[in-house]
Amino acid sequence: MDNLFSIGEVSRYQNISKQTLIFYDKIGLFRPAYVDPDNGYRYYSASQLDYLDTILIMKRAGFSLSEIREHMQHYNTQSSLDILRRQMETIEGQMEQLRLIQSRLKHRCDQIESVGTGRGQIEQVAVEEVKAQYILAQEVESPWSLREISIATKKCFALAFEEQLPVFFQSGVIVPLDKVRQGRCTEAAWAFLLTEEGEKAGGIQELPAGKSVSTFHKGDYLSIGRSYQRILDYCEENAIRILSDSYEFCINDYITTRDESEYITKIMFYVE
Repeated sequence: MDNLFSIGEVSRYQNISKQTLIFYDKIGLFRPAYVDPDNGYRYYSASQLDYLDTILIMKRAGFSLSEIREHMQHYNTQSSLDILRRQMETIEGQMEQLRLIQSRLKHRCDQIESVGTGRGQIEQVAVEEVKAQYILAQEVESPWSLREISIATKKCFALAFEEQLPVFFQSGVIVPLDKVRQGRCTEAAWAFLLTEEGEKAGGIQELPAGKSVSTFHKGDYLSIGRSYQRILDYCEENAIRILSDSYEFCINDYITTRDESEYITKIMFYVE
């Protein structure tokens, strides 16, 4: 038809699928200027192509289809400035979230790479000063098996996502010292995620700065007892007094590998 474009032509010119144009028509966002009553073919005017440009640009800028539809019902320069400024604020918030996620992922990568896979490094015991850390913790229910630990960990993730807390994507558990001494090293009392200071959600605990003793366990979690024995023997041989329960930090776990023999867990106690 003269001065009209078929849906196929608009699809080619704007690099948009026919299915998308049909969907836009159905939701009242971008309707054709004319629909042939005999065959139902859709046709668009030249001026509508500019209108479609605006829709596609706004969509590229992150607006939802409902926001675009509402805005374009009665838009002018001022209303466009207002909505664009609001979107800039939204994008800035998204960028901040992405920068935070990027730093968390870098933290995870740095940890895995720094520990390495060398047997000698894994089997070392270290005494060092640690900085204060903050954890989002959830209690593990009896009988404190791996099943209950997994449930408590999932609760931590659910709470962190619900409260939009800046967690480090690193989980861990707290194992009571008396259970460690009894050889019940997998019966954790708490599961946790590393987070930051200043968050107000329930379950945030501070791990204070202080002197610590630590080692790394490589392998599946059920075999972690041998690494606990190594650190207990070291403390006894060097007259180091353990002051706290055990804090386990998952360095390499199910999030980063399916092979349990590659799991790496840092075991830490506060000592004097």
